[in-house]
Amino acid sequence: MAGNYACGDEALIAALIAMTGKRKRGWWEEYRELLSPGQLDLAELEHHAAALALATVLHIPGLLQTVDHARAVFAEGVPVLPPPDVEDRVSHRIKRQRILYGESPTPCKAVIHEAALRMPFGGPQTSRAQLRHLLYMSERDRITIRVVPFRNGTFAGSGQSINYFSGPVPQLDTILLEQAHGSLLLDAEAQLQKYRLVIGKMEAIALEPDESRDFIHGLIQEL
Repeated sequence: MAGNYACGDEALIAALIAMTGKRKRGWWEEYRELLSPGQLDLAELEHHAAALALATVLHIPGLLQTVDHARAVFAEGVPVLPPPDVEDRVSHRIKRQRILYGESPTPCKAVIHEAALRMPFGGPQTSRAQLRHLLYMSERDRITIRVVPFRNGTFAGSGQSINYFSGPVPQLDTILLEQAHGSLLLDAEAQLQKYRLVIGKMEAIALEPDESRDFIHGLIQEL
């Protein structure tokens, strides 16, 4: 097929060949009858990504949430979820976080707006524990957390949560946008370029990692 389409990109061809191998069923399949296809896609994309870039304005990234914070978020859903459905979503979200642990964690950089850090899901105690968890995660290998404070001004771009998954080659990168009506997957080059720019604009006005930790410490003191 590569010959027929005159594709001479050997790195891309090798990556596509590697993807044709038989993949094992992932742990997320146990949620097939419990959660939406978009939530399963998210877990699978995270599992296979070479690296992750997350950009959020109103929510802490799911991969960095505590159990109590996640439970409070899902409890606020519309329509209101029965307690068993909330727990299914919480357990799925926490299992997704496995990729950040172990001997070879997936590199992850997150840019989080101050608005998300101040959202009081679960009340002061839960918020305080969530902020402390961010500090802990920010000190782990291959994880970078940067904060965009209100005082640093505005940036052009989307207010949606952006999940950018790097593939083995740039042409196989994928974006997942989390929206109120579900998830949207994007992989066209123009779309990838747009959201690379959005993330870049957020990074340009974000605090450096050490400054971000100091900022989060300050928020904890306010609670």
